Amino acid sequence: MTTTTAPRAESADTSRREGDSASGATLNVFSHAFLVLWVVLAAGPLIWVALTALRPSVEILSDPMGWPTSFHWENFTNAWTEASIGQYAINSVIILAGSLTGTMLLGSMAAYVIARFTFPGNRFIFMLFAGGMMFPVILALVPLFAVMENFGLLDTRPGLMIAYIAYSLPFTVFFLTSFFRTLPTGVQEAAMVDGASHTRTFFQIMLPMAKPGLVSIGIFNFLGQWNQYLLPLLLNNEEESRYVLPQGLATLAVSQGYRGDWGALFAGLTIAMLPVLVVYAVFQRQVQAGLTAGALK
Repeated sequence: MTTTTAPRAESADTSRREGDSASGATLNVFSHAFLVLWVVLAAGPLIWVALTALRPSVEILSDPMGWPTSFHWENFTNAWTEASIGQYAINSVIILAGSLTGTMLLGSMAAYVIARFTFPGNRFIFMLFAGGMMFPVILALVPLFAVMENFGLLDTRPGLMIAYIAYSLPFTVFFLTSFFRTLPTGVQEAAMVDGASHTRTFFQIMLPMAKPGLVSIGIFNFLGQWNQYLLPLLLNNEEESRYVLPQGLATLAVSQGYRGDWGALFAGLTIAMLPVLVVYAVFQRQVQAGLTAGALK
């Protein structure tokens, strides 16, 4: 009986392993096919916009999906100068420098206090910030416009910076609070024993330790504020010279019905995409480390 059943058991195990291997290979093929499809859907439109930016308007209208027969780099020059994309980009950089700095500074300070100190109302304040993420910004447009008008901040760069900071703070505080809670308390306690103040402990010890989380949330805030269109449309809509890049691109798109410089339009879109792609490419590892640091610890 033993000699009869042993070959049968071995053959059953072999067929089972072959079946598992075949199913694993099939699953691997489908997963790779899905990833390839995802890459095509994500990168395809970006590549098409970049290639179209190098074509003349006549070719774009006659064959929108065609390849460029020659590279027309003057589209970027026209977009930067004649379409004022350069001025819009400079405005966006100036506003983003102030708003991103304010968001990261205020958000990290608030998150540090909420995460590392116990005081009455700690939980309530944290829930207020968390609830701010669920509040649609479109519901606050009318009162926000009235407040900005009363303070004389309409159509000003400081007013737009303040609106960006208020818009970005809830998620920033929520994210960094969870991150600060994962940091070791021994280093903070040692600094306090050595006589370091709360301010020095925060800026020289805790803030450098939270660098992965700061980089991650900084990237998210950069993307959100760089692509913001609704708030500038409401608060910064009087002088075209003060438009940010999304406003400028929308104005350029509307004006194409009269001028027809589609090459400059796609060149402007490419200029708007480049900073986002460069920032993500440079800080990709830091973003992944920041998102997984809390889970790993």
